Amino acid sequence: MRIVVADDHLVVRTGFAALLDTQPDFTVVGTASDGSQALQLCSDLSPDVVLMDVRMPGMDGITATRQLTGAHPGSTRVLILTTFDLDHYVYDALCAGASGFLLKDVTAETLFEAVRVVASGEALLAPNVTRRLIAEFTRLRPQAQDAPAPELGALTARETQVLRLLARGLSNAEIAGRLVITEETVKTHVSRILTKLELRDRTQAVITAYETGLIVPQAREPRT
Repeated sequence: MRIVVADDHLVVRTGFAALLDTQPDFTVVGTASDGSQALQLCSDLSPDVVLMDVRMPGMDGITATRQLTGAHPGSTRVLILTTFDLDHYVYDALCAGASGFLLKDVTAETLFEAVRVVASGEALLAPNVTRRLIAEFTRLRPQAQDAPAPELGALTARETQVLRLLARGLSNAEIAGRLVITEETVKTHVSRILTKLELRDRTQAVITAYETGLIVPQAREPRT
């Protein structure tokens, strides 16, 4: 798997690059200090995955993600790097086309698994955390959408069930158990949902479930 690491902090990007290079199935083909450099590297090197920081000088990670996924949909997948799991920029990045996000304090094992999952075509990482983030910022900023969310009328009743459970953070195995169907059937339903709603991946499906009101965000629990 060919990987580019984009972060404006030298220690962070070199640290992630060195860590990733310890894996026999990973090759870090380049590092970038801002979004413009990341786009140029992706154009020249066609990596499978980009670890993209959000806040960078010049072109930020959101703009770079939007341009990258727009120019090469599906060819290079973006994992957003953030310091806080409720960073409001992350929601914008997911809407811009990122496949998921990672906190910068992740363990090495979580980082490796995240890259492999995204490179294989999966999109939603740490479903319970990503779901909470999407729900929170959809609730706080419902007026900030760039385009109207697609209608769900094209979905069958079972597909709507699957989308609702997907948005609540359930894995394919958990959805299969809940609906008493096979995992392969769940995958088929997810594929049809993405096709009918013209969505790129599971992350967009989760966002759509909240934006259309299929899932109503819950109020945040108070911190203790």
